[in-house]
Amino acid sequence: MSCDCHLEAKDNALKRVLILLFAINGAMFIVELIVGLWADSSGVIADSLDMLADALVYGISLYAIGRSAAIKVGAARWSGWFQILLAGGILLDVIRRAILGSEPESLPMLVVSVCALGANAYCLVLLSKHRDGEVHMRASWIFTRSDVIANAGVIVAAGLVALTQTRWPDLIVGAAVAGVVIKGGWEILADARRTAAEPVSASTDALG
Repeated sequence: MSCDCHLEAKDNALKRVLILLFAINGAMFIVELIVGLWADSSGVIADSLDMLADALVYGISLYAIGRSAAIKVGAARWSGWFQILLAGGILLDVIRRAILGSEPESLPMLVVSVCALGANAYCLVLLSKHRDGEVHMRASWIFTRSDVIANAGVIVAAGLVALTQTRWPDLIVGAAVAGVVIKGGWEILADARRTAAEPVSASTDALG
């Protein structure tokens, strides 16, 4: 009974963290999308889509809490594929803007990116206690860590756009954000594969 109570308390704590993470990322997706469209910034739009992917994945992780190990592995896999799918959309937007042109505004880029960095840094702090937890929570840690890197990149892009008065830093960072997201997605998928194989390995060892 005490063990069940302990697990229930742990699951409830995870749920509270994930609900807060979902709310933060959902709000930042809306804010960054509006500012990104207004500022004509590929980097900010890329980061907004990354926030959307994160919010969806936090929702998947929330669903997985208290469920079987197989469902948790499946949640991590969905997380990885969501990240990679959104990264593909980001790359398409960068290519479109490179061909058709864009005129990014550095000041709104800088302001919203600093806000996004603060939000993701806070999310990273919330997840730090769970970074070595079950596979779906490790996935949450990986893509949130990637977000912090992406936010820093957009801040650098805003500065370079202001200095060079060209759109290319914004496009380059937009593509780089996609690369960071893809890398995080593959890490999540690899971790899910390793976790899925562990029971099989344990069973094989037991039979041997």
